[in-house]
Amino acid sequence: MKLYSRRHIVLAIVLSTVAAASLSALVCKSLFSGSKAEKTAQSQEVSSQESGFSEDESSSTIETTGKNGDQVALQTNTPALQVASTSESGYTQDEAQNIAVYEKCNEAVVNITTQVMGYNWFLEPVVTSSGSGSGSIIDKRGYVVTNVHVIENASTINISLADGSTYEGRVIGKDTESDIAVLKFEPAANVELKTIAFGDSENLKVGQKVIAIGNPFALERTMTTGIISGLGRPIQESENVIIRNMIQTDAAINPGNSGGPLLDSQGRMIGINTMIYSSSGSSAGVGFAIPVSTGRRVVADLLKYGEVRRGVMRISLVQNTGRIASYAGYGISSGVIVSKVSSGSEAQKAGIRGGTKAVQYGTFNPTTIYLGGDIITAIDSINVRNYADYASALEDKRPGDTITVTVYRDKSYQKIKVKLESSPQGSSSNSSGKKTRSL
Repeated sequence: MKLYSRRHIVLAIVLSTVAAASLSALVCKSLFSGSKAEKTAQSQEVSSQESGFSEDESSSTIETTGKNGDQVALQTNTPALQVASTSESGYTQDEAQNIAVYEKCNEAVVNITTQVMGYNWFLEPVVTSSGSGSGSIIDKRGYVVTNVHVIENASTINISLADGSTYEGRVIGKDTESDIAVLKFEPAANVELKTIAFGDSENLKVGQKVIAIGNPFALERTMTTGIISGLGRPIQESENVIIRNMIQTDAAINPGNSGGPLLDSQGRMIGINTMIYSSSGSSAGVGFAIPVSTGRRVVADLLKYGEVRRGVMRISLVQNTGRIASYAGYGISSGVIVSKVSSGSEAQKAGIRGGTKAVQYGTFNPTTIYLGGDIITAIDSINVRNYADYASALEDKRPGDTITVTVYRDKSYQKIKVKLESSPQGSSSNSSGKKTRSL
């Protein structure tokens, strides 16, 4: 029988304990890895089932006349993306989401080029100018949404896709009050177009991440990112057009981005990139996009009617000025003067008064205006200082809506409720009332 010292016994116990602990750790690691893989697979399966999204064709519906109006169905194929998680590829969650949005949406962004034709001294047709911009495919049949100013006065419109193919586009409808136009091209029979779906701009928050894709400086399908810097911005785009509720963003928007989509983190369109504030003409971190809530309504009307059917007051207006106010003895020099009111119109029934004193205004091309009538200074909660304010206050109104009109009459202000009517058949896109002249 072999004898062991106390030292040998202690050493044997220590070695046995270490070996047992190592074996236990190895077994637990193996079991934990298998359990984790199984749970991950189950989680992915449940997530896939709950999301309900697939690459199959889906349909999107946009309103034409409000919550109770007709609807137009768009054929789209771009469901919202799920929030990306940190992947084993080494990308951060933010990078992975950016990549997913770009891969999903970039092929649905088109490059729009235009040519304006004129005549030379020999009365021969020549190209006098050209331009470019961006647009989004919103329907697999070839419908594209963009800005009116991208295609302004264009004689020819060419739409270039991500695969390099180019198609001739035609105007389905355009609306100067919102600067939104819808184009159409005929894709080849074997081409499956990618589309961008409309999202929601009603619940946006300042600080929310946004993504812009467009063709700045003819660099096709360029992607930039940023945040929402402000909401509800009223921006005057031209002399007679103010676009309200615009989205302000610091995402880089440059010449050529106009008409392209502003997207959320799930690849849904929340705005249409339209303009920038810049002293250099390039991005200064202050860009603006038309909210998709406006886009839905305008696009639906353009697809269905070829125009936007807004509610109007059947009146003729003249811009009030200091010169006119001094001549007529008005106590204010802003607002729009009601020159004439159509007989039998809702405005006349409500008590809106036109002018009674005929005056010739102008030097080279004098126009007859009528002074002494009401001066409109506000519509609902929107102050009306000029015709652009008046038009923008009615931009989202429908025939049948009732508005509160504040007028300046006999040195005091009065509020009058007026029911809006349909614009006269065949009227121009400026359907918020007839403007006699900007003075």
